[in-house]
Amino acid sequence: MVDDHLVGLAVRLGDRCRSAGLRVATAESCTGGLVGHLITEVAGSSEYYLGGYVTYADALKRSTLGVPADILDAHGAVSAQTAVAMAVGARERTGADLAVAVTGVAGPGGGSDAKPVGLTYVAVADPVGVSVRRFAWSGDRAANKRASAEASLELLLERVGAVAATDRP
Repeated sequence: MVDDHLVGLAVRLGDRCRSAGLRVATAESCTGGLVGHLITEVAGSSEYYLGGYVTYADALKRSTLGVPADILDAHGAVSAQTAVAMAVGARERTGADLAVAVTGVAGPGGGSDAKPVGLTYVAVADPVGVSVRRFAWSGDRAANKRASAEASLELLLERVGAVAATDRP
């Protein structure tokens, strides 16, 4: 069951994208497509949502999104640098105005002292630049995925507002 609050965020995103004439794309790892799912829960989302990538494996992050191997080698899949590269790659490959990327450790396993369960990075690439945020969730796997999807939609909403407020060519 999808949380009504999350669908509400997706509705707001759709309204703002339609109003501003902006198109979005997604690149997801730890959320496994949840952000794209939430966006497509909204009727008419094909007007602004181009599609997305679920790149769980590093090899797919490299081959599909163009995440440089040196970034993955130096910083790992769960890092601000990888989130930024995923967002930039998704935006470039889809032609979207904005692309959101999310990567993290959903749990319950897979964490380490340096990268504990719940550590998540969300990035949005848009015509203004790239914004990235770090989060440390404390829930179970499902709660961490929902929190990451919520953070992704909220950052998209913030960036859609910023992009819409600029003079675009």
